[in-house]
Amino acid sequence: MSLPGSARSSVAVVSGLVLIAGFVIDARSTTSAYLVAWSALGAIPIGALIVFMTSYLVRRRWTETLHPVFIATTGILPVAALTFTPVLLFMRQIYPAIADGSSLPPFRAHWFLPWFFVLRTVAYFLIWIVLAEWLRRSWRNDEAMVRAASVGSIVWTLTVSFAGIDWLESLEPEFHSSIYGLIVLSFLLANGTAFVIAAGLLSPRSIGPSRGYSGLLLSVLLLWCYLHAMQYIVIWSGNIPKEVTWYLVRAEHGWQFVLAALSFGQFVFPFCAMLSSRVRSDPYRLLALCGLTLAMRWLEAAILILPAIHGLSIAVTAAMLIAAGLFLGSVFWMAFDTALTRSGEREPSGAIWWRARAEAGARSARQER
Repeated sequence: MSLPGSARSSVAVVSGLVLIAGFVIDARSTTSAYLVAWSALGAIPIGALIVFMTSYLVRRRWTETLHPVFIATTGILPVAALTFTPVLLFMRQIYPAIADGSSLPPFRAHWFLPWFFVLRTVAYFLIWIVLAEWLRRSWRNDEAMVRAASVGSIVWTLTVSFAGIDWLESLEPEFHSSIYGLIVLSFLLANGTAFVIAAGLLSPRSIGPSRGYSGLLLSVLLLWCYLHAMQYIVIWSGNIPKEVTWYLVRAEHGWQFVLAALSFGQFVFPFCAMLSSRVRSDPYRLLALCGLTLAMRWLEAAILILPAIHGLSIAVTAAMLIAAGLFLGSVFWMAFDTALTRSGEREPSGAIWWRARAEAGARSARQER
């Protein structure tokens, strides 16, 4: 069951007030927690954008059945852009290169000028919003769909890579990985794919057999694992202190357990589970795996962000992480429901359970007859 609109609004208001108090009390810890929550939730519409483009290039049943979900998910990109504002307002608290770029080489010092950082961020969101609108307007026109998806895929890949470097890698200006942009790409892709499949399973309409969507999710998780493994192997074999330190910091103070949980929950368990044809064909198990994938994005965002920022209060960060999750979750949920209603779909929450009950009732009736 979904929360009433008034309850969602109340949650958003209360958690928003808690966040404001957090920014006043401890801006660094609150901004760090907010960036983690935004990365886990704001990545959904950005990642769904490339899945939307893929559906135009790979024409199958999902192109038609998931189209309203794609429209609604990418339609909340303006909301994702607005909710990123607190990070820009307090960026000096968490980005060392922006707070003090005097020790950086001239090019990097100019690259991390505050106004240029804000300008690039605005440009990223504008580009993604324009791409989403282009895809929406291209619907039902075969040539326009292919054109929008082909050009959009290239533009999306480039902008996402730069955005990941700006927003996440620059938290540690001494660290550099040539594959980091692809790491962020896999993060967004996994998030967007899991959400779109889950929303489709929960929608009132039938989206087709679960087996194909299970294969799609598995391929995305394999790509995610491959890119992380490649970065680890290259950095560790190169044994460059500034790069190896990135892993050493995340191998102590309890982060090693978070990393182990991420590895098991995002690859080992889903991979072994989807080896079973029963799991791949069961929409309920697939929905659970999608939920697990979305949950693992919180762990991955925390691993990428929090160890890089010094001087954090554990208590404040934990409390603000909950507040930011409630605030952003409520805002995105309301925006998604609104966008889905405008697309002509009914609210998706829980529909899969009602379908299952109806199917079970139909089977019982047939057996009685």
